[in-house]
Amino acid sequence: MTAIKLDGLKTAKEIKAELHQRVIELKQRDIHPGLGTLLVGDDPGSHQYVGGKHRDCAEVGVNSIRIDLPSTATTNDIKAAIKDLNDAKDVTGYIIQLPLPFGIDTNEMLELIDPAKDADGLHPINLGKLVLGVNQPLNSPLPCTPAGIVELLKRYSIPTKGAEVAIIGRGITVGRPLGLLMTRKGIDSTVTLVHSATKDPHHIIKRADIVIAAVGVAHFVEPDWIKDGAAVLDVGITRHLNEDGTSQLLGDVHPDVEKVAGYLSPNPGGVGPMTRAMLVKNVVDQASR
Repeated sequence: MTAIKLDGLKTAKEIKAELHQRVIELKQRDIHPGLGTLLVGDDPGSHQYVGGKHRDCAEVGVNSIRIDLPSTATTNDIKAAIKDLNDAKDVTGYIIQLPLPFGIDTNEMLELIDPAKDADGLHPINLGKLVLGVNQPLNSPLPCTPAGIVELLKRYSIPTKGAEVAIIGRGITVGRPLGLLMTRKGIDSTVTLVHSATKDPHHIIKRADIVIAAVGVAHFVEPDWIKDGAAVLDVGITRHLNEDGTSQLLGDVHPDVEKVAGYLSPNPGGVGPMTRAMLVKNVVDQASR
């Protein structure tokens, strides 16, 4: 058996086509979605990621504004840029690209974002709404990677109601909010959050119908940990340096898992494109509201 590929690139393309049509309709009503990005420093990965977000916006027809600050930027410089984005009428959602330079209080900066413009869905107010919103519809932005994972499962008709889900990793961008999202009414999964102090994690993972690996350790999940036919989503990524000096990106899931799993999202090419698509969706949704 070879796992069915959960193609995030293909699915994200479909979502962006749907968003493009929504943007056309919004512009006909003189409503113009706009994304802002704030990037501090010269991290190559961050620059590449932010550039991809602006390309996504161009595909969908969403305006985008980019603010780049040097790594020497002070806390006051960053606060001033955040204020500008909060006040910008042509920005309906924006992100602060992480990580911020050493010495900058990340949480303090994130809390300065206008919650209504929080395109990443990680402001404490929006996370609090996710905690409270078990039954009722949510009118606040959702964290992008968790939302992308749920959307990928939905579009491949992978059952979530009553499914046992093992989430490996308890980070704020994936593990913790994903557990909240997957236990909402309508998704109805039973979630176990696996972390570094979990006793017998292999047993928990082995019985799961859906496994989401977001720990950032290359090939952490072995084939014999996975139940036959389970859906496995590889989220964490590690840059591995080869002996010849070249480097490659490796996911959390060992390649041989595809011989056991029923569904497998590749990494890269799985959840990553979905994260970017859901970021644009947050911007368009907020403009609609």
